[in-house]
Amino acid sequence: MSKENSRFSWENPLATLDTVTVTFEGEPFEVPAGISVAAALLGHTDEHFCHSAAEDDERAPYCLMGVCFECLVEIDGVQNRQACLEPVFDGMQVKRQRKVGDEEQ
Repeated sequence: MSKENSRFSWENPLATLDTVTVTFEGEPFEVPAGISVAAALLGHTDEHFCHSAAEDDERAPYCLMGVCFECLVEIDGVQNRQACLEPVFDGMQVKRQRKVGDEEQ
């Protein structure tokens, strides 16, 4: 795809975007406002950010549209939040969730 035909600004795409600060596992980082938590975490870390309910395997988002539940995280103390459906907001605290309904982390 050529840059000439693109609708995106290739000079500095983040320069015109508002950003928010999100904290994941105690580490703050800035992301563009309005993106999903899943997109923010995928852009921030190469590691997994949740575990499967059945086998406790490490997981990351799969479908990115709310169907598979592979992206469950804890957001501001509320568990079982689908990271792909939640927009980021300034000051958001996100933690890994070990399994569905896990009370101890």
